[in-house]
Parts: sequence; C-alpha cells; structure tokens
Amino acid sequence: MFYLSQVLGCIVENQQHGRVGKLIDVLVSAAAHEEPLFPSALLIESEEERPWRTPASALEWHDGLFRLRIPVEELTLQAENTGEETSLPHEVLDKQVIDIERKKTVRVNDICFDDDWHILGVDNSNLGLIRRLAPHWLLGNIRLHAPTALIPWEQIKLLGYQITPMPGLHHARSQSGPLAELHPADIAEIVQQLTPNEGARIIEALDTETAADTMEEMDTERQRHILENIHLERAADILETMEPDEAADLLARLPEERALELLNLMAPEESEEVQELLEYEANTAGGLMTTEYLTLNQDRTVAEALEAVRRDIQENDVRIAYIYCVADETQDEQHILGVLSLWELLAALPTQILQTLMESDVIAVQPDSSPYEVAEIMAKYNLLAVPVVSNGGILEGVVTVDDALDVLLPPEKRHRQTRMY
Repeated sequence: MFYLSQVLGCIVENQQHGRVGKLIDVLVSAAAHEEPLFPSALLIESEEERPWRTPASALEWHDGLFRLRIPVEELTLQAENTGEETSLPHEVLDKQVIDIERKKTVRVNDICFDDDWHILGVDNSNLGLIRRLAPHWLLGNIRLHAPTALIPWEQIKLLGYQITPMPGLHHARSQSGPLAELHPADIAEIVQQLTPNEGARIIEALDTETAADTMEEMDTERQRHILENIHLERAADILETMEPDEAADLLARLPEERALELLNLMAPEESEEVQELLEYEANTAGGLMTTEYLTLNQDRTVAEALEAVRRDIQENDVRIAYIYCVADETQDEQHILGVLSLWELLAALPTQILQTLMESDVIAVQPDSSPYEVAEIMAKYNLLAVPVVSNGGILEGVVTVDDALDVLLPPEKRHRQTRMY
C-alpha cells in the first residue's frame, strides 16, 4: 500500500524514460457507486504547466517515480471542474471528516491506497502528519512500512462534498448514508464539534424526522446557530416535526423577524400550537410545557384508551406517561377530572371504565409556576409529567420530567437527553 502524500509531486515518465510531468491531483467521481472505490482520474502537470488526465491504471510505480503504460498522445487535457469530481488533495486532505464508527470528527492527515489504487481509508494519526512534513532522508523506510491504524473509507462521511459510496451532503435529504443510521444523540454530538455552517449542512442532509430528533438533542444555543444557517423552508419543515415546546424554545431565541418568517412557513396547525407556547415566559411552567398530551373521556374503556395511545404513537409519534380524563375530549377547553398512568392501563382489564381507575386528586401546577416549583412537585410525588392548568382549572399543557430537570442544570451541562417515554 502507499499514501497520497508519497505520490503527490512524483515525476511521471513516458515509456522511453522521458519526463512527462509530475502527479498533482487524484480525483474521485461524485457519481461513483462501486465498491471498492477507485480514483476516476489522476492529473499530471506537464512541463508547460497544463493538467493532463490519465486513468490510475495507466501509471506504473517504478524506482521512486511513475511510468506511463500508455502513449502520451492518449492523455486528455483536464477540463474545468464542474463539481462532478472531488480532489482528494484539495478537498479531503487536511480537512475534517466524520468517523462514523467512533462518532466523532477527525482530521485527515493522509489517504491510503492499495497497490491497485483502491482507496483503503484515511490516516488521522500523528505519524500520518509526520510522514508528510518530515524530509524523506530522515524518515527512511518508515514512510512506507510503519503500521498506521486507518479509518476505513466506508466508515467516513465527508463534510460538504459529494463522494460515494456514502452519498454526500448535496444528495437527497433521505440519503445521508451511515450517518443517518446513528442515534440522534450521536449525530448531535458530532454536529457540536463542527462550525454552525458545517453543522447546518449535516442537518439539511438528514431526513426531516431524524433532523428534528437531532436538533432536540442539542442545547438551544447550538440549535439557534444551526437554524440561522439553514434555508427557511427547510428550517420550517424541521420545526414542524420537533416537539412544540422545543420548537417554541428555539424560536424564542431567534430574531423576531426570522421567527415570524418561520412561523408563517410552518403548517397552520403546528404554527398555532407553537405560537400559543411562545406567549408564556421562558422561565415558567408555561414556557416549559408541551401541548402534546392525551385526554380521553372518563367513560371510555381501557381497551379504547390503549387503542388511542397506540394511534397517537403511530400518527403523531407522541409517547406519553399519563392519560388525563375529561368530560368531553372534543372540547378545546378541558377540565381534568382524573389521571392514570400507562402502566395502570396495561394492568387493568380491557372492559374496565377509566373513571373507576383514575386518580381524581390530580397534582398540577399553574402556568406561572417556576421551574424549581415544578421540579419539587415532580420529585415529591415521583411524577414523570405534571399537567399545567390555568386559574380556571383549564388544562394548558404538560411539563415532562426531562424538560423540568434540564432547566435545573447549569447552562454548560444542559444537553437534551433521550426522552424516557
């Protein structure tokens, strides 16, 4: 095997040992889908400083230089780069890439090939950097024979460039390769290591649901930086898919003009829900609560309630800890008559009526309650969520335990945890 740093600048001779030029570039096609991956072309700079294209198979390594296996006349002049190919020396070497396996960003210090120009992987070790910077006479055989732990090419994701076998960031949003298969918390951690612009390109490349889940795993400040670097229409799509309370928290951090633009681009129902949450002060129960909860008539059966829970998960991806019982679930304004947990539903007989199971002494907080009051009540009564009710007893929303605890952490420790339910 050999490394990119070892061949860049090497002399290229013709079959008669005459100098043709030197190797200056290794290109990879953005449209290539074969595996293993090979260069689409090599560029040779002629004595007249013109770049000539040649297939990698046309060069033979011999005594520290390359020799053409084809006549010079068969070389073609390199046209202007149209974005269909990526230059490994200029667009990958010394750049950050994502190590999918280790879920982190790494710097590419070198790129490794086998003897047939199959791209094996990237070298981010110190040795890879020394191999490039130290003089040949000092390194000796270490340049060729010292072992290096490579990151396999199939396990990296390039930032901002269209390279396969992992589709690049300019591809369809549903095609973000192995990166999209990671847990949203892992993707969020990777995005945290990038600049806001790089992070925005990662988020844009994900499908909308994964993008929303990933955004919810970040602190609000990083969310804001990411959203400011995403196209408005795409940002609105992601906000629609996020939890309403998360979307409201994020929009509250944006300049008013941009927040209004995004709200206008969102679907009316989701936009209205978020706008209602924006009316509450950020440091209150109203500012923490979500409007995604489930209310059911108290005269429903356990079987009907479980079917409603199942449908809510399938259609709205809402995972609840409690069901709140009311007199008429179709009304916009509802008084809570009782509450029961999902676990109580699972243990009950299918024909039992919710009214016979529910706890009628409902623990609740008011919209202006502080986060500390909310957390104290949840801890005292061992609750996973607490309803927020107005002075008139109308259900306004629900504060979940993860949001309540997150506020109590110092800002540098706040990181969106995976929801417990």
